[in-house]
Amino acid sequence: MNQTTFHIKDMDCSSEEQMIRMRLEGMEGISKLEFDLSQRRLDVFHDGSPSTIADVLAPLNLGARQVEHREEVEMPTEDDDASNRGPLMWALAINFTLFVGELAAGLLSGSMGLVADSLDMLADAFVYALSLAAVGGSLVRKRRLAAWSGYLQGGLALLGLAEVVRRFVAPMGAPDVGSMIVVSLVALAANVATLLILRRTKRGEAHIEASWIFTSNDIMVNALVILAGLLVWWSSSQVPDLIAGGLIFLIVANGARRILALSKGSSGR
Repeated sequence: MNQTTFHIKDMDCSSEEQMIRMRLEGMEGISKLEFDLSQRRLDVFHDGSPSTIADVLAPLNLGARQVEHREEVEMPTEDDDASNRGPLMWALAINFTLFVGELAAGLLSGSMGLVADSLDMLADAFVYALSLAAVGGSLVRKRRLAAWSGYLQGGLALLGLAEVVRRFVAPMGAPDVGSMIVVSLVALAANVATLLILRRTKRGEAHIEASWIFTSNDIMVNALVILAGLLVWWSSSQVPDLIAGGLIFLIVANGARRILALSKGSSGR
């Protein structure tokens, strides 16, 4: 078994990691891929010449460069990969539950901020599902999951943006401030719990690092909805809620674009 290490200059998020996996996994002679996002490093355990791998990476235009090649090495065990499944499944369950709860609360309270935040939670659930698929998942399954999640996420984001525009054109009453703040605080607590759960995963791999980044960003989104709720209370206007909802829907739509790009094997930039 050979081990070839590549430095990939432009591998800085899960989109690039998934794109590389989709190109390399399933290739004859490749047994395992190990990613280190922080170091932009890829270790490939394989048989045969590393030039074949380099030829596949070159068209991706990610700045892949071979830095080391070792022969007759032992392939690492799968224990760490298997241990990632439990925390990722818990994170997936938490985010999907929050999606359902926040969507219901947003519709009942009339808050587009909560509705948008619920879709952001759904987007995170898709990210965790993709991360689970990356733990020993097949190329076909990952591409299918990425495509379906991207289309659904993008469609919901566009519907949400259309509703924000409609409410600007035909103003409605201000949303319920209490629901906005209380539900956002619950979501904030759940995101903190998700980060604590993710501490049990093996850090360094791109899809795990992406899960940390997305959940950390969710905390800022929760804070945005809370701020919007306070501004609604201060102004007695729906405008702060609509602005917050529109911004979050744009974030979700951009995430859908990147997921669809990686499902087709492009960079998504």
